[in-house]
Amino acid sequence: MTEIVRKVVYIEDEQEMIDLVKLILARKHFEVFGAAGGRVGLDLVRRILPDIILLDLMMPDMDGWEVYQQLKADETTRAIPVIVITAKAQNIDKVLGLHIAKVDDYIAKPFSPRDLVDSLEKVLASKSA
Repeated sequence: MTEIVRKVVYIEDEQEMIDLVKLILARKHFEVFGAAGGRVGLDLVRRILPDIILLDLMMPDMDGWEVYQQLKADETTRAIPVIVITAKAQNIDKVLGLHIAKVDDYIAKPFSPRDLVDSLEKVLASKSA
């Protein structure tokens, strides 16, 4: 039986982080497409229509909250789950993300590979239930 490959778009301005996440998730049957910034990320999401989106908040061209708002305003991308991965790890940021903006999960950098995989699997399982 072959594993289903799930598509992930990671919108992040640091290429090293994209490469790290690709490495972590490749063994778990995720295909990661990296986008170096918000505008490129929005275009990539609309083209690929991934199973899930990983989103950094602090990017130079367009911040992650603006990207998130545009994703949720677009009927074709609205239902795609979003996990925020950010260095903004203050409790208030997490509360804003999870309870106000309603992101699907919130991971603080630095994170462990296990935390990342657990979050992806939990969010995808809840969306398919």
